[in-house]
Amino acid sequence: MISKTYAPQEIEDKWYSYWIENKFFQSKPNPDKEPYTIVIPPPNVTGVLHMGHMLNNTIQDILVRKARMEGKEACWVPGTDHASIATEAKVVAMLKERGISKRDITRDEFIEYCWEWTHKYGGIILKQLRKLGASCDWDRTRFTMEPDLYDSVIDVFIDLYNKGDIYRGHRMVNWDPQARTTVSDEEVIMKEVNQKLVYLRYPLEGENGGGSMEEGVTIATTRPETIMADVAICVNPADERYQHLIGKKVLIPLINRAIPIIADDYVEMEFGTGCLKVTPAHDTNDYELGKRHNLPIIDLLNEDGTLNERAQILVGEDRFIARKKIIKLLEESGNLVKVEEYRSNVGHSERTDSVIEPRLSEQWFLKMEKISKPAFDNVMNDTVQLIPAKFKNTYRHWMENVRDWNISRQLWWGHRIPAYYLNDGTIIVAKSKREALRKAQHDLQLFALTEEDLTQDPDVVDTWFSSWLWPISVFNGIKEPDNADVNYYYPTNDLVTAPEILFFWVARMIIAGYEYRGQYPFKNVYLTGIVRDKQGRKMSKSLGNSPDPIDLIEKYGADSIRTGMLFSSQAGNDLPYDEKLIEQGRNFGNKIWNAFRLVKGWTVDSELPVPEGSKLAVQWFESKLNQTLAEVQDHFSKFRISDALNSVYKLIWDDFCAQYLEMIKPGFEQPIDLSTYDSTLDFFDRQMRLLHPFMPFISEEIWQNIIERGEKESICIAHFPQAAEFDQAMLNDFDILFELVSSIRNLRNSKGISPKTALPLAIRTDSSERYNALTPLIEKLANVEGISYVTGEAEGTSFRVKSDEFFVNLADELDVEAERENLLRELEYTKGFLDSVMKKLSNERFVANAKGDIVEKEKAKQADAEAKIATLTDALARLK
Repeated sequence: MISKTYAPQEIEDKWYSYWIENKFFQSKPNPDKEPYTIVIPPPNVTGVLHMGHMLNNTIQDILVRKARMEGKEACWVPGTDHASIATEAKVVAMLKERGISKRDITRDEFIEYCWEWTHKYGGIILKQLRKLGASCDWDRTRFTMEPDLYDSVIDVFIDLYNKGDIYRGHRMVNWDPQARTTVSDEEVIMKEVNQKLVYLRYPLEGENGGGSMEEGVTIATTRPETIMADVAICVNPADERYQHLIGKKVLIPLINRAIPIIADDYVEMEFGTGCLKVTPAHDTNDYELGKRHNLPIIDLLNEDGTLNERAQILVGEDRFIARKKIIKLLEESGNLVKVEEYRSNVGHSERTDSVIEPRLSEQWFLKMEKISKPAFDNVMNDTVQLIPAKFKNTYRHWMENVRDWNISRQLWWGHRIPAYYLNDGTIIVAKSKREALRKAQHDLQLFALTEEDLTQDPDVVDTWFSSWLWPISVFNGIKEPDNADVNYYYPTNDLVTAPEILFFWVARMIIAGYEYRGQYPFKNVYLTGIVRDKQGRKMSKSLGNSPDPIDLIEKYGADSIRTGMLFSSQAGNDLPYDEKLIEQGRNFGNKIWNAFRLVKGWTVDSELPVPEGSKLAVQWFESKLNQTLAEVQDHFSKFRISDALNSVYKLIWDDFCAQYLEMIKPGFEQPIDLSTYDSTLDFFDRQMRLLHPFMPFISEEIWQNIIERGEKESICIAHFPQAAEFDQAMLNDFDILFELVSSIRNLRNSKGISPKTALPLAIRTDSSERYNALTPLIEKLANVEGISYVTGEAEGTSFRVKSDEFFVNLADELDVEAERENLLRELEYTKGFLDSVMKKLSNERFVANAKGDIVEKEKAKQADAEAKIATLTDALARLK
């Protein structure tokens, strides 16, 4: 007995357990099958499911489930990323609650705490993905810090170093003072903020060392706390205001250190005062300027963003507190000219939201120009497809301006850089200290050296330096480049991810693919949009505008969330989230369930002949189903996943439930013939298989109930339905049928005539054979009797469908006076509408200046109005 209402919570748990127990998601290399592989964009081990994950993983699951049903060896590899900065922040916070500081414990102790945190919380998001219905091969779950993947990262570092592609250099980097580490350019988020533009006066140095304020220069800065690190004032050599000062010196306010006035074309004369303070340690552009002029570098900030001894004043103060205090000190000393409010973009760390500091630091870098070329060429020539293709321009811009990758991070949790230092600074890159010692003794002839003489680099590599290997390393393709898994599953097929990581994950995976496998890591990159709220804001916990996906699943069911997220999600376009979309998904599930209950509730009579109308309905829906299957396949081939869902939705809701079931439905307490019933169950079977990738749970429940299934049978391994030929002429005829029936039903509603009242119908047409064939369905659906054909006018109310005219005689059912009033009112309105259209078309200026399609639309309105006036006039005449 099928329950009256669909209860997703019970059904979803039941079927997911069944799928797991029967290992339907497991995959092994099978030479008799075509592989289909997706690797999950590994969520941070710190993460929990959010709305972006819901959209991304739903799309992945749809692609994987469809491939599995198509007979491919489908493999969806799950896993998590160790997320160096994010995890360290979580563990530091956890230790703080326990009264422990990271600075007071050893590295090994801290890493133990990281593992403790990872084991306790790291699997949450993967468990949540099961609630969504994700059909991952969970036995293949990988973690970027597990031994094999760890070794892969170290092996790649050593290999690239030995090739000369990795080097150590002193460069200006992005420094996160809160996390105390460098971050990449892509991890810096620019935010527009309010600042103070401080104008201050540098006095000109006198002969005896004193300063002359009258002859000094004024500069404007948003960072007055860095003036103690100034090493020069720069002006444009063509600026007549300052030419007489070039070569002289000014004194830095408050500390009175003399610095030269230099000239460089870099300075814009029209910007600010035309004078620029040069602070090479704390500004990227100043650093380049300093290199050109051989200027010294003074770094006055500690790792945590406090001022060090080189500042001479405000030592130990946080940079932002120092900024406020120094403005006051400048005012007291008479060096402050004025302060203005100023809005500008300031870089913030993506992970900690701390304001980024440009900082000179000794770091490890990967040379990108040569290694990235295959990844650039093969996206530009569409060997790797970006979907939508508009992102090729973004990709091109990044890759044509690629810079060496700063791959070192000043953290403890992560893949530790395999570099060892001798006391004299000599670097030995090796997998272990023992191997480094062997290399030192053998290669450098340092036989007296011991392990105590070697110090390993304390840094770890950038998280992306591990995840760029993900499509290869999850199949152990770095450690064992010829193993069965990587040879079968690599390259993978499709990657589903977000555009914001196109460069620092997607591009880098493509780079690694060509470097270590000689081919791309995936053929297609489907770039999702951002899930936004009704105000257009990105959904996030910090804004409090994002619902909890698990709460939504508990309330509506996973199938409802999956369809709701996809109803308005075009590739690369942001998704405007509205809970009404989730409700629409739930209503769709209820519609399907109620339709199935209706069909399973019918009594079947095997002796009953098949009604002509049912024969027609079955033939029509067979064609409609095949037309939709072809449409869906076309949408999938173009990665129009949302369009594919909408085609399935329309087929089931409109064509099957609203039309087909209405056509074949037996009378009240009447049985249905066996042939039509079997055809209907077959249609249900194929529609559930078509629906399964989108709504896996309800489709499984109904599919299992269509007939008795054996053990280890599941819709998730049933064949995805394939399109056959369809009768387009029949589909066209039925479109006319539905419009005709709708018109008659609307006529009844407008005239207040009961659906139970049979009405006579006269047809004026050149295609009477069409309506003769459809007569059983016209009579049943529209409740008409005595269909006749006329060559001229006929009694009754008329309407048109395409080129045919229909007359329904309502003489016995109609209030003539009320109908006359309605017709006159509608006629008057239509004439007024026609007048307004004619005024536009008679306006020569409008016709001359309006776009051609707009003029044509107005002419079409004119023709429609004139035809309607003729019809209304005829109807009034017939009433007399």
